[in-house]
Amino acid sequence: MLPLPAPAQRFEQIQTPVIPVMAQLIRQTPGTLSLGQGMARWGPPAEALEAVAAALQSGVDLNSYGPMGGDPELQAALGTWLAAEHQLDQCGSELVVTAGSNMAFHAVIQSLCDPGDEVILPVPYYFNHEMAVRLAGGRPIAVEAGVIPDPDRLTAAITPRTRAIVTVSPNNPSGAVIPRSVLEAINHCCAKRGLIHISDEAYALFHYGDERPWSPGAAPGSGSHTITLGSLSKSHGMAGWRVGWAVIPQALLPALTKVQDTVLICPPRLNQRAALGALAAGPEWCRIRIHALGEQRQQVLSALDVPGAPWRLIGPADGAFYALIELSSALSSDALMERLIRQHGVALASGSSFGLQERSCLRLSYGMLDRSDLEEALRRLEEGLMAAAEL
Repeated sequence: MLPLPAPAQRFEQIQTPVIPVMAQLIRQTPGTLSLGQGMARWGPPAEALEAVAAALQSGVDLNSYGPMGGDPELQAALGTWLAAEHQLDQCGSELVVTAGSNMAFHAVIQSLCDPGDEVILPVPYYFNHEMAVRLAGGRPIAVEAGVIPDPDRLTAAITPRTRAIVTVSPNNPSGAVIPRSVLEAINHCCAKRGLIHISDEAYALFHYGDERPWSPGAAPGSGSHTITLGSLSKSHGMAGWRVGWAVIPQALLPALTKVQDTVLICPPRLNQRAALGALAAGPEWCRIRIHALGEQRQQVLSALDVPGAPWRLIGPADGAFYALIELSSALSSDALMERLIRQHGVALASGSSFGLQERSCLRLSYGMLDRSDLEEALRRLEEGLMAAAEL
């Protein structure tokens, strides 16, 4: 019998997802407190669960395939939400409901990239973005442009093969909120150069400082060259429900339709009913919880503010629920992640996954732990970082 074909060679260039690696280390180390996975600790609004129960009892057809881009009721509700909460200018755009914003990004990149085409990712980038570009046969161009990315450095990286520039604000992994002026400059550059600006806004409601997140899709006339991605996973505690969206230029819809129909056919219809219920709960439901999360943020910032400490925060953690830490250590980010779990019982995600290859960096996520557990996790983290710095 002949051996089976080997996996496609392009997978050799795709990083192993850090979250499953970290999860396996945690399972091997009972009692570990996780500051690793990016989730909020709340579940969905009661209205979401009520909408599911009502849909199951109403006789509404949930068993047939639905429209590729999502049921009209959810598309309309999301359009209203995006206009009210993010002032999105949806003229010249189409809204497509997807199975989370990760799938939305994947579908967009599949629709944009031929083999060898380039997508500019400011470092630090979100690891699934880099992976999706490689899966599509494209080339992720990692640009050291700063946590608040310098538009001039991004512009300098453009080549004839560039198709898009990606921004994430509030940022994963740093928690930085990119100022409106910077996003406007990047968006203007994309319009001028005939590129797509992909704006990942999964954390759009999560901000704690004076800088409110701004959507590039709010700029008048931006619909022809701007893609806005979003999700209910974080703001509404619905990570497992997999409901997200992409607001895309109309010219991209035929290609994206082919991707969505091949991969998903249509968004799960029962989950769409849950999403309708979640949106009906209103933005204040989210704001109350995010405001309370600000207490954990301050707890993290206070714990890390140690005079003479061998670590520093990379960028201002003013949004999402992340902080990015750089340690003065000879250890690689991956080795530091494993050491903290195995020897100190605290888990953070390795910075190498976010394009920070040459430094010892970790992403800290404070969304999952209550105040007491977070206090203990931070105590373990300080102890572990101090020990690692001495190696």
